[in-house]
Amino acid sequence: MRLFKKATAVALASCMAFSLTACGGGAEETTAAATEAATEATEAASEASEAVTEAAEATGKDPSEIKVGISIYQYADNFMTLYRNELQDYLVNELGLSESNIMMQDGKNDQAEQMNQIRNFITAGVDVMILNLVQASSAPDVTNLCHEAGIPVVYINREPDAEEEQRWVDEGIKATYVGADARQSGTYQGEIIAAQENMGDANGDGVVKYVMIQGDPENVDAQYRTENSVKALQDAGAQVEQLVIQRGDWDQTKGQEIAANALTQFGADVDVIFSNNDAMALGAIQAIDAAGRTVNEDIYVVGVDALAEVVELIQNNKFTGTVFNDFIGQSHSAADLALSFVNGEEVNYVNMVDYVKVTTENAAEILEMVK
Repeated sequence: MRLFKKATAVALASCMAFSLTACGGGAEETTAAATEAATEATEAASEASEAVTEAAEATGKDPSEIKVGISIYQYADNFMTLYRNELQDYLVNELGLSESNIMMQDGKNDQAEQMNQIRNFITAGVDVMILNLVQASSAPDVTNLCHEAGIPVVYINREPDAEEEQRWVDEGIKATYVGADARQSGTYQGEIIAAQENMGDANGDGVVKYVMIQGDPENVDAQYRTENSVKALQDAGAQVEQLVIQRGDWDQTKGQEIAANALTQFGADVDVIFSNNDAMALGAIQAIDAAGRTVNEDIYVVGVDALAEVVELIQNNKFTGTVFNDFIGQSHSAADLALSFVNGEEVNYVNMVDYVKVTTENAAEILEMVK
């Protein structure tokens, strides 16, 4: 049986904000919830960092002496840029690690390159690794390398499969995953569209016809977001029809190309553009503008990540909605768990942080968190 635990600090506050929003609270309730969540997040983060510091002191491990190896699958990724910057800041300014002891590398979307970085971390004698894998399927090999070297590993953002996570449990391997359930993000996308007065049927023909811009079809997050966004819309009672599904590799330029081609081919038949992330959705917005269409009038667009640029567009009614992929809660939890490993504490094998829907009602509060 897999062991799960909700991540603490900002994650708890995010969960509270979602709970009120999902229950159908009005704009004032949602605003109040988001504000309260942000306040509690700050307090919880402070308590978490204090707890980690106390644990370090108890074991005699000075945080400034801890060496961390971090590899991010690709620095060019907008979301992971926010994540790694927050992670670096939290490790240094909240947990007391020395910048010189933090080895952070760009995996360049190349698994072979990342494997070399991991081997270099081992040679350098890091105390713990935090890894955003290029390919989640590489987790068994990476875990074996780290385990043989006696180095705990915290996987982030791209989740190893259930069989690999169960192996950690069965064999007592010091490995854990911190992330968010992509099924939830897809569901929230569908619910945002379903909440529109016309349930996304922009042209009023009785069928919600959509374009699906996928990140990477082999990536589990892309699979779950694709499946669950449409399922949520169907579960709400909408009749749907897929016009296009195409791989965009999480890239804004490719998102623009896919949307432009779809709008040229299907014209006014396109009611909704689902995008597995905000970067590709921003590309879709460019194509929509070029085609003379108007978001939230004759077409709808939803993404995932809550990039600041997207949240600002939502505030101005130029983007339908997104889903906040809580990089703050995730990065803080990853850092806390890494130090827990170093200090010999028990760590749960899977740690999930809730997503949060972002619409006009709470865009201002979310923007304060992400910009």
